[in-house]
Amino acid sequence: MTHPVDVHVGKRVRHRRWLIGMTQQQLAEKVGIKFQQIQKYETGANRVSASRLWDIADTLEVPVSFFFEGLEGGANQAHDSVPVDLMADKEALELIRSYYAIPENQRRRLFELARVLSDVA
Repeated sequence: MTHPVDVHVGKRVRHRRWLIGMTQQQLAEKVGIKFQQIQKYETGANRVSASRLWDIADTLEVPVSFFFEGLEGGANQAHDSVPVDLMADKEALELIRSYYAIPENQRRRLFELARVLSDVA
């Protein structure tokens, strides 16, 4: 039986990998394992060892803590209209991916515009 933490970590690996446009095969090659192992990690079927998680975090350019964000249930929910599991929302992920494809100077201006329009600023 899979442990909820392993499932959560696997989802975070998959979402980050997808967000930066990397395939399971590419991640596996960079980490030095077979892509089937990445599949098992991403579904939570296999636990990720600490050293492997370190390598995955390095490859995906995030801190190891990234994979555990959101485990406290709702602690990362900034506003009532934000989905509890933002990383599971395909539209949100596509928006984030598109956002990071914009040149940095334009991205900053878009960010400021979004803050003003949302009244959250």
